[in-house]
Amino acid sequence: MSQSVAMRRRRRHRSRRNVFARRLRRLGMELRIDHVTVAGRDLDRLVDAFDDAGLPVEYGGRHSNGVTHMAIVGFRDGSYIELISTLEPDAESPWWDVPIREGGGPCAWAVDVDDIEGASDDLRDRGVRVDGPSQYERTREDGALVEWDLTYLGEGDPGSTLPFLISDRTPRTRRVQPTGDLASSSIVGIDTVVLGVADLDAAVARFETAFDSGDPTMGESDDIDAVTASFPALPVVLAEPRGDGLLADRLAAFGPRPIAYLLGDEGSGDDRPVETDDRTAGSIGDRRVEWLTVTHPIGRPYVGVVDAEP
Repeated sequence: MSQSVAMRRRRRHRSRRNVFARRLRRLGMELRIDHVTVAGRDLDRLVDAFDDAGLPVEYGGRHSNGVTHMAIVGFRDGSYIELISTLEPDAESPWWDVPIREGGGPCAWAVDVDDIEGASDDLRDRGVRVDGPSQYERTREDGALVEWDLTYLGEGDPGSTLPFLISDRTPRTRRVQPTGDLASSSIVGIDTVVLGVADLDAAVARFETAFDSGDPTMGESDDIDAVTASFPALPVVLAEPRGDGLLADRLAAFGPRPIAYLLGDEGSGDDRPVETDDRTAGSIGDRRVEWLTVTHPIGRPYVGVVDAEP
């Protein structure tokens, strides 16, 4: 693809993104990725895997359910990766039990909303199954109490396909801040969630119902052996397997849910501040992806870096 063609495509994509973003704002549903979740049996191993890939992690504390605890990779745009496991091995978790027990890795995503009650009512009126908002909390290691509200959307585990909604009761900075040197890194934050789905048409329809997403841009990805659909105003790519393979096997084991997270980087592709493996570089849709070296707990890369869009 020539540079001029690529630039025209990016300008057209940004124009469409701006149109749909304005539409979402009018509906009170501007989608900002708040955080994404990675589940595993051992929190320490998850922490080590991300630290080794150049993403500094801080312990976040125990949840009020008394079963799970978490750690955070915080980015400068306020988004973060939540690493979650149970305090006791093989304990049954009220959240993402199967991904935690079976080491499912990427399992959920959340979006931040200013008015969670209004957004919940709007989605309910649109015919989306809505559970919430409900209040939650956790206690940090320093004793600080963190409180927030959640609303779950659709079927299945929270955030498995449609994102769950989150809104802070205590100051957001109490819940998350950039970790380590990520406060000054060229990595901006979480750019895109890649969702594995068994039925692409049905998933597209769910996003249209919930978020008035408009017509998707269709594509393919050899990296994940999938047919893909992306939307100009939504930070998500839907991926349906083209046949038997890793994605089909993952869907059989864990059902529809995130399969990868893409981080936006404002720096040069030749000087990423994180550990990537050139041998695994590829693309999803029309965006080049450099995959980080983190593979635990699923045995293959699932966190990538893309050039941040202006």
